[in-house]
Amino acid sequence: MSEAGDRSLTAEDVFRPPRDAADQPWERLAAWLEARGQHLDDTPPRQFAGGYGNLNYLVEIDGVATVLRRPPPGPLPPGGNDMAREHRVLARLWEAFPLAPRALALCEDAEVLGAPFLLIEYRPGLVVRGELPPALRAAGPGISRTLVDVLADLHAVDPAAVGLDTLGRPEGFLGRTVEGWYKRAGVATGGVPPAAVGEIADWLRDNLPDEGEVSLVHNDYKLDNVILDPSSPTEPIAVIDWDMCTRGDPLLDLATLLAYWPDAADPPVMHRLGQMPGPDSGMLTRAQALDRYASRTGRDLSDFVFHRVLGLFRLGVVFLQLHGRYRRGLVRDERFAGFRKLAEGILDFTIEVSEGRAT
Repeated sequence: MSEAGDRSLTAEDVFRPPRDAADQPWERLAAWLEARGQHLDDTPPRQFAGGYGNLNYLVEIDGVATVLRRPPPGPLPPGGNDMAREHRVLARLWEAFPLAPRALALCEDAEVLGAPFLLIEYRPGLVVRGELPPALRAAGPGISRTLVDVLADLHAVDPAAVGLDTLGRPEGFLGRTVEGWYKRAGVATGGVPPAAVGEIADWLRDNLPDEGEVSLVHNDYKLDNVILDPSSPTEPIAVIDWDMCTRGDPLLDLATLLAYWPDAADPPVMHRLGQMPGPDSGMLTRAQALDRYASRTGRDLSDFVFHRVLGLFRLGVVFLQLHGRYRRGLVRDERFAGFRKLAEGILDFTIEVSEGRAT
């Protein structure tokens, strides 16, 4: 995968420097593959540079570039980093949603690499994070439309057509999501979350909407989980990171995407996220993205303020979790040191949205 910027990027732009990569017992992977009649080639595995959670590596197996994906070390939050779930989804979803890469193999034996891992089809392409470089500014409107359209296409997939009609528990999905992320905030902070966590959770409980439509839900849909064609950056090549996929309310996927989507009027903390191009890059506004999704799907967005608050709440708790991993010494990445303050800013903004003082 290439990062946004110069389209002739080097491996140093795409992969972590070897000194910063989380090493793996590659000899044990080689032995596991040999037992399956496969061979791990001599090309040194490289860890992809992006992402804060699961660890992703490019390996060569029998001459074929393949992605190896595994959870990060240490305790994991419930519901995430689920390699077996991701394998189940990617073993079939490509049949109806071609942007889903195929799962090639699942190893649930933690003795091999220290955790279950997944081998997935590799689809090289362009991954955009942060600001669009000048060469891609003209593609900003098209990229943002693509993001919305791909999500609408995913939500149109019939789960039964790809054997996923028993995935997850759609009944009570939103209520469980509220409680699950509330509990995660407590665990991440040693039982002392910011006061805003309880305030937001109470608002969500009081405003829980009636259950609506059910679709496949990616559950972590955002710009850097969509791989684009470097020669035509408005064309998608793949959607990745399916370890939290389930069936539930599709509007939560939309809210997750828009939680990262900055508008000009947002407070500085939302611009510091740096995970999507800013409003001066030609991207659609959040309101335009909402309108496009509604037009593509015909869904009623009158209760979307609930989903908007829940999407931002989740995002704030995600950064509390990431900071918790740093505080416990499970990651060395210094970016994580400031994530508690970032989370608190996101949660304060979430309260403003819930009170109608922001959108």
